[in-house]
Amino acid sequence: MRSTGVLAALALAMAPVTAHAFCGFYVAGSNQPMFNDATQVVLMRQGTRTVLSMQNNYKGPPEAFAMVIPVPVVLHEGDVKTLPKDVFAHVEQMGAPRLVEYWEQDPCRPPIPEEAMAAPMGGAIAYDKDEASGGGGVKVEARFNVGEYQIVILSAKDSTGLEAWLRDQKYNIPAGAEPLLRPYVEQGMKFFVAKVDPTKVAFENGRAALSPLRFYYDADEFSLPIRLGVANSSGTQDLIVNILAPNQRYEVANYDDITVPTNLDVTPNVKDKFGAFYTALFDATLAKHPGAVVTEYAWQATTCDPCPGATLDQSDFLTLGADVLAGPAGHPAPYNNEDFVLTRLHARYTKDVKNDLVFRQATPIVGGREFVQSGGQLEQGARADSVNNFQARYAIRHPWTGPITCEKPTRGIWGGPPAGQQIATGPIAATNLAFAPRTGVQLASAVPKGIPELGLASGVSPKTSSGTATPAEPTTYAPAQPVKTGCGCDSNGDAPGMIVMLSLVGFAVMRRRS
Repeated sequence: MRSTGVLAALALAMAPVTAHAFCGFYVAGSNQPMFNDATQVVLMRQGTRTVLSMQNNYKGPPEAFAMVIPVPVVLHEGDVKTLPKDVFAHVEQMGAPRLVEYWEQDPCRPPIPEEAMAAPMGGAIAYDKDEASGGGGVKVEARFNVGEYQIVILSAKDSTGLEAWLRDQKYNIPAGAEPLLRPYVEQGMKFFVAKVDPTKVAFENGRAALSPLRFYYDADEFSLPIRLGVANSSGTQDLIVNILAPNQRYEVANYDDITVPTNLDVTPNVKDKFGAFYTALFDATLAKHPGAVVTEYAWQATTCDPCPGATLDQSDFLTLGADVLAGPAGHPAPYNNEDFVLTRLHARYTKDVKNDLVFRQATPIVGGREFVQSGGQLEQGARADSVNNFQARYAIRHPWTGPITCEKPTRGIWGGPPAGQQIATGPIAATNLAFAPRTGVQLASAVPKGIPELGLASGVSPKTSSGTATPAEPTTYAPAQPVKTGCGCDSNGDAPGMIVMLSLVGFAVMRRRS
């Protein structure tokens, strides 16, 4: 069967230290270096219908360049459109790892009725030739313009012919690309070439933020090709995939699938370097489980707890392709305000990668919540449940420093800051991880109580203001209010609708490291 993931990651003439992969590859009309800083990809699927949306930030010479992406069928003008950029930032923020801040409440205060308790702080161009066919078995199946893009759909009988056609159009092809193109040509894949006129895009410091593209097609199989992305790669590439599906979490079927350690209490200085902290945690997780794909989020898309920003809504779903999802007869079906579960997966692979990513449905999981288990400890890791409430959540906790005037104080009740004290920010989301530093954080110091899942034992707390160090002790938590096992907080104010469609949305951010 033909692959329906339709994505590959490859950037040409990448910078030697830091550069970022992209779905497909760039070809340019010059020998100057060019690379893609970050790519965000969204996939939505119903039956055999897939809707693919992607945003690319390009850095390189202001000559005409093109994106080349394998697709399973011939696309036509009505299948392709441009999108607003903000929807991608919206998806990323919703599923990103998050940092929250809690204050221990007065151990001597009287119990507060559940309904009176507030939630803890943290809730919130022209082608050189115009003939219909090229040489070497390459055929121009379609040609049309969308926004700043001049789009051509190619078919090829062999990969060498495709390479020759691109070179005939005066584009440079990276060494080693032809063998990587060959499997897709042999599968009968078409090639989506979106050429860009740089006079229609804004360049700032050599970087162009292109209009996002969306297109859809029908094909049988759902997967995410990543092998094409190893061309010109001298190191490791990271790929973040977010999948939205009605009432359904997803995982990879052909790699080990693990969850990232969550519900870790961290030191206050992590607040100023949360991105670096999370990359250190992710690196340590993969060192323990080489080659695995890491689940970072699985939660209902229209709710969150805590919420680092606005939740996704029906407008986002329609923008990303719910308007063209196919019904039972293969025709577009009216969108009826269905809800989705957002799954975020994070993979890392090298030039030795052999298999594309294949996804499968997975049972719901929970974890990373302010859920106090018997014994006064927060839930650890992930466990199966009837709902999806899993997140990568990390907390800064400020112990009570005021007087204790009662005989039987109750410790470990956490909530917002003391009366009269305000904080400048709510939950912090670790977005733009493609650009986060990978140095400057030592996990043993940042998580003094240890990370059992990674074999990191409890250590010694950082020095206090007096210069002395105190041993790290287990923290107990008293449940301040019943823990919800359903949706969490709903920042849109709408109750989830009945789920009747099956569709998928994925979002990717890729980063290359040498």
